[in-house]
Amino acid sequence: MSDLPLVPLTLEGSAVLHQFFRFDWKSWHAGAEDKRLKIVAETVAALRTIERTTPDAPIRTALYAQLGHKGDLIFVHFRDSFEALNQTELALAQTPLYDFLDLRHSYLSVVELGLYESSRKSYEAAAAMGFEPHSPGWEAEIASSLERAASTMTPRLRPAIPEAKFLCFYPMNRVRGEQKNWYTLPFVERQRMMHEHGMVGRRYGDRVKQIITSSIGLDDWEWGVSLFADDPVVFKKLIYEMRFDEVSAVYALFGHFFIGQRLPIEKFSDWLGGKL
Repeated sequence: MSDLPLVPLTLEGSAVLHQFFRFDWKSWHAGAEDKRLKIVAETVAALRTIERTTPDAPIRTALYAQLGHKGDLIFVHFRDSFEALNQTELALAQTPLYDFLDLRHSYLSVVELGLYESSRKSYEAAAAMGFEPHSPGWEAEIASSLERAASTMTPRLRPAIPEAKFLCFYPMNRVRGEQKNWYTLPFVERQRMMHEHGMVGRRYGDRVKQIITSSIGLDDWEWGVSLFADDPVVFKKLIYEMRFDEVSAVYALFGHFFIGQRLPIEKFSDWLGGKL
């Protein structure tokens, strides 16, 4: 493996945008009641269009009531392209509600499946065929391998937003320090640690839906992690246990954590009235 590429293969899918807003309650309550009712009706109608293409289609935009001081509302958008994601931003900005929203933070990324296990097999297979790394024959073989993998992983690459009650989102980096640097480790060491890390997550698979998105070259951190569950305490248990595996304990840095409670569109007027 020492002569093969250091970079693991990846598959990319949906473009993803997390938006975090502060709601201007003072201005909202200062408005006339008839005007507020009109704004709610128009906004709910617009949000239904943004949420999904048809009433029975998968959810592609979800709204959450945020807990804590960092904001009031979280919008999560999954789209097939960055162009569609940009159009969604514009569509949301056209709603009458947007006058009361103050965007405090956002995060742009793309659904990513890391292929540490299959990367090694693909690299070794291409080398066994006599191809030099990055030669035309090598690139063709690797592209064929990725195409085969993508055809079996479409649901994971283009997921619907899970209809779980709670969301936990946080960004993260791999350490690139002078003493510890993830990117200078041998491929097989990184593969081993990622396998052990993944086994922890699998034990929570019946309680937590995890969607990993890559933001390298797209936003300030390297990855975004979105966790969906009906019980928010399971976020603590999963992340706490993962802190003890080597890849997290030694090679991970974490950004701010954001927690939200699912706010169905039909309940949005209740939220504006102070109820969930």
